[in-house]
Amino acid sequence: MSTNGTRPTIVLDGEKVAFTPGETVYEAATRHGKDIPTLCYDPRLEPFGGCRLCVVEIEGARTPVASCTAQCQSGMDVRTRSARVEVHRRTLMEMLASENREVEVDELTSLASQEMTELVDRYEARTGRFEGRQSGASRPDDPNPFIMRDYDNCISCYRCVRVCAEQEGDYAISVKGRGFDTQITVEFDGHLKESACTFCGQCVQTCPTGALGDLKALAHREVEGETKKTRTVCPYCGVGCSVDLLTRGNQLIGVQPAMDGPANLGALCVKGQFAFDFIQHPDRLAHPLVRGEDGELHEAGWDEALDRAAEGFLRVRERYGRHSVYGVASGRAPHEAAYTMQKFIRGGFGTNYIDNCSRA
Repeated sequence: MSTNGTRPTIVLDGEKVAFTPGETVYEAATRHGKDIPTLCYDPRLEPFGGCRLCVVEIEGARTPVASCTAQCQSGMDVRTRSARVEVHRRTLMEMLASENREVEVDELTSLASQEMTELVDRYEARTGRFEGRQSGASRPDDPNPFIMRDYDNCISCYRCVRVCAEQEGDYAISVKGRGFDTQITVEFDGHLKESACTFCGQCVQTCPTGALGDLKALAHREVEGETKKTRTVCPYCGVGCSVDLLTRGNQLIGVQPAMDGPANLGALCVKGQFAFDFIQHPDRLAHPLVRGEDGELHEAGWDEALDRAAEGFLRVRERYGRHSVYGVASGRAPHEAAYTMQKFIRGGFGTNYIDNCSRA
């Protein structure tokens, strides 16, 4: 057995590298800086080996082997970018590009939506030599406001089906038909809102072609400016999911899950993924309001508004006691605001009458 200390090794493009027992060739190669393309792979999911782009040559094997499913064996001799393998990959990309309605999709479609476009360009696969009948069947009739179902761009990588089952446990998305008639669907071939879908958006963010898209983000595609990402924490509950806010200028145009977020690893709920309209809603208050002698609310400065609120709290406490005040913090406010709110109730009034609308 060939070993490096106590760890077994393989030969990777002529270099001897160590691997951990149970590690796949793809994992070992990626860890050692090899750029192996794939379209059906998501590190959060069980290896599938469906797209065949990650194939490598292994000494002694008759045909190229899918590196995402092949486990490393001591002494294995692997070539990740041989001429034979690169021709294989280019042909596959030509076939995929020819079958889809379009290769160029808006970057706001999803987190992974540019993966296929980048590989088509990498392998110069816009030749059109395999053009013919297309297999997709989009669902523009689905009225849900969150997820675009543009299956004309589907390549049957099944990442959406697998993430729904393996990560969410919802099993809302499934596959119907066989061969060229294979389609992504939900139960009874209906709409998402009539299925077990919880609109978490994971299927959208893992889709590498734009077959599934974020309708809330795409609604802002006409906003001008460079798209910037800002890492923050979702305020809706106490889990602490990491998210990336997409902005152009001073406008929030979308939310994407952080795949390296320690609490969520790419997962979000429907609120964290899609519920951001309130931030720029025209009905959102931009200035403090106080009620005048005429009974109407009038715009005021912060000092006047805070003094008026403090007087009201003190008056109520003096008349009815400290238990007459109950605080409910907003799930749409930052975590610092929630902390300040509970300190205000506990420290200011000496009670535990404090809750948060996100708790339920």
